[in-house]
Amino acid sequence: MTYHPKSDFLRVLIERGFVADCTDLEGLDAALREGVVSAYIGFDATAKSLHVGSLIQIMMLRWLQRTGHRPIVLMGGGTTKVGDPSFRAEERPLLTPAEIAANIAGIRRVFGAYLTFGEGPQEALMLDNAEWLDGLNYLDFLRDIGRHFSVNRMLAFESVKSRLDREQSLSFLEFNYMILQAYDFLELHRRHGCRLQMGGSDQWGNIVSGIDLTRRVLGGELFGLTSPLLTTADGRKMGKTAQGAVWLDAAMLPPYGFWQFWRNTADADVGRFLKLYTELPLDECERLGALGGAEINAAKVRLAGEVTALLHGPAAAAAAEATAREVFEQGGMGEELPTLALTRAEVGEGIAVVQLLVRAGLAKSGKDARRLIAEGGARLDDAAIADPGMLLPPERLAATVKLTAGRKRHARALLAD
Repeated sequence: MTYHPKSDFLRVLIERGFVADCTDLEGLDAALREGVVSAYIGFDATAKSLHVGSLIQIMMLRWLQRTGHRPIVLMGGGTTKVGDPSFRAEERPLLTPAEIAANIAGIRRVFGAYLTFGEGPQEALMLDNAEWLDGLNYLDFLRDIGRHFSVNRMLAFESVKSRLDREQSLSFLEFNYMILQAYDFLELHRRHGCRLQMGGSDQWGNIVSGIDLTRRVLGGELFGLTSPLLTTADGRKMGKTAQGAVWLDAAMLPPYGFWQFWRNTADADVGRFLKLYTELPLDECERLGALGGAEINAAKVRLAGEVTALLHGPAAAAAAEATAREVFEQGGMGEELPTLALTRAEVGEGIAVVQLLVRAGLAKSGKDARRLIAEGGARLDDAAIADPGMLLPPERLAATVKLTAGRKRHARALLAD
């Protein structure tokens, strides 16, 4: 991007690689220099935690606050009842109100690590769009809001068009999602003076619809800004691994597992990820990303430490690094490794090593565990497991055992009673 902004927020975002598109860069740049701008990103409550795929948006909100503006975290308590159809092959499973409420409670915990919440002009707000969506009168909504939307234009949005081009069903329920999300921007502008919506580039159509609706109903100068949809160097969607999502909630993924995800970053991604997911100075990100050979491992350790410290705190990051050093360099057990605590009733006269690998999260299924053993990738206390039928008796688990899958994934198992 060749535009050279004067506002701190846009300068940081462009320099660090956060910006894909903006509805009016010069206009937004001017607004950011004139005073405090409130901006929001929406997060649907489809799981009990956000995962690493949402971290780029969270960092955008963090940089917004660090450069003197007000972030708004909008929880989709209302829109989650519909489900975002963007670039999906099928309709999302519908959740009950109780499930949505539980998910929102889990997601709230993540944001406290990145943003300062309060009532001040630059302090973050966390809102729930169920506040205004749950009470809508359908006929009034159709008359007052629906008349501003062109079905022809909505069908032309890439997120919808790609679904229809593949002849995949798009329900009327899902089709309403973009109208509801557009209405969110209108309500946030009306209630909190919000002038900017941000999101991933797959949200471009929804963001533009919100700007257009709000201008038609309330007027005002509004903006939209999107970040690129990230993939890793090997083409995988950011935040997804062979073992599943990389959750941001420590209850779903302990700090050591989170640290290890970043430590395993591909060489080609290190510099880019340092700019996006840490607050290290740009020249330091570039220096570390340019390292080659064995030196790039030091950059990966730095990346893992910085990202983990932001989310889980410096102490958790230091403990994860110490555990990794003990496990990998010294062949030790590592106190911070994920630990599977078993009862005597679960172990009985002996528990299958295949079951241990699955329950410790090192294999997806018994079939996956047996394949791992057959390929020589499973170890018990650093010794290769040769027999998939191996049983571990209770006395073997009286002292902690170490389980290993491949070279980099480890867990502990022990008898808890």
